[in-house]
Amino acid sequence: MTDPPPDARQPDARQPDARQPDARQPDARQPDARQPDAGGPRRGGGLWHHLQFRRLWVGETVSQFGTTVSQLALPLVAILVLHASAFDVGALTALQTAAFVVVGLPAGAWVERMRLRSVLVVNDLIRAAVLGSIPLAQLVGVLTIGQLYLAALVTGVSTVFFDVAYQSYLPQLVGRKLLVEGNAKLQASESVSQIAGPSIGGLLIQALTAPYAVLVDALSFLWSAGWVAAISARPPRPERRPDRQLRREIGEGLRFVLGNPMLRAIAACTGSFNLFSAMALAVFYLLLARDLQLSPGVIGLIASTSAIGGLVGSLVAGRFAARVGQGPAIWISAAATGPFSFVAPFVHRDWTLALLAGAQVATWMGVVVYNVTQVSFRQGLCPPGLLGRMNATMRFLVWGTMPLGGLLGGVLGSAIGVRQTLLVAAVGESLAFLPVLASPLRRTRELACYHDPPPGELPGDRSGA
Repeated sequence: MTDPPPDARQPDARQPDARQPDARQPDARQPDARQPDAGGPRRGGGLWHHLQFRRLWVGETVSQFGTTVSQLALPLVAILVLHASAFDVGALTALQTAAFVVVGLPAGAWVERMRLRSVLVVNDLIRAAVLGSIPLAQLVGVLTIGQLYLAALVTGVSTVFFDVAYQSYLPQLVGRKLLVEGNAKLQASESVSQIAGPSIGGLLIQALTAPYAVLVDALSFLWSAGWVAAISARPPRPERRPDRQLRREIGEGLRFVLGNPMLRAIAACTGSFNLFSAMALAVFYLLLARDLQLSPGVIGLIASTSAIGGLVGSLVAGRFAARVGQGPAIWISAAATGPFSFVAPFVHRDWTLALLAGAQVATWMGVVVYNVTQVSFRQGLCPPGLLGRMNATMRFLVWGTMPLGGLLGGVLGSAIGVRQTLLVAAVGESLAFLPVLASPLRRTRELACYHDPPPGELPGDRSGA
């Protein structure tokens, strides 16, 4: 899950503080909705006719398919091949997201100094190489839990840089007016990939064993790198200013997020949900594979049902937000998501498996509606010069809780049992919506949006209406 907004009447929600050096002037080099390139959308055609977006979309869709295979395959490599304990699986879960704590904040400032398209391509290639080493190690008989830990950590670092650049690149590529449509399409393709990925991944694991199924993800990153490299919209390298200081730039990103009551509430909601979600994930596959003794194919089928809800959520997110208001759409979707987590602790090898599948559908429908709405709000609110740091700060705050959640899940799974750990996680997920409910989001139908000042005028020169 992810984030909320200040009251629309607050001027600082619409325009950045004049003290922020990167937000003083709109960057004329960054394409937006007012400067369509040759690959931009035709009038009335939306993003279906946007060539550059389609290239990003195609590459990312296949990459997401491969990632869903690895999300199932990596823990099953540990459980079925290396006979890992609950703590081992929890540590693996923690390392997959530990990078958001270690490099999450500086990544935003670093990415803003680089060409975003190059950041995407390089980190796709790094992840392809690291994941490709796992089937190779299994082939020569040297695969260990230590290599899985290292692979999880390195791919996590690359994912941090990729995600920060990705969320900053989309507004440049499609313009702010098409952000909701762009995010919804990307979420839809991700959901389709998650429907097919785990099911096919489960069959691949049964046919090839888990280590070799990871090769599918490695190849998908190569595919993604090729399509992103083909995007012709290439903003020039950001200007290097002699007065840039990493600590100050990180501080500006933190102040922008923490100084906005709606962004603060979104960060608190998403971070707490992710904490307990990671706790549950650390023992979920242990429940299915070891306690219930389900085959990889059945586990993949159960995992894929969640993406059906994600697909539905991506299709209805825009209309739902238009009907109830953007702010209410965030807190309602967050509140509706958590209670379905209470199904997993009580599932057995009987009809309750169908109940678990239904709960997965409902949970991920709410998660995707929440994510589409709050991510689009964040991207629309932030001035171009702060996008990288804002996204990195949010990722640090909301994903940084996941390593702790994974470790807690492993420790609790070993100490009190798998089902009891899932129950504790369900309670936490059900209460995660409280920060957004208590924020101005509850009553704000139209969320604030940043507008570039006219040429030659500083954002701080205009008084808030």
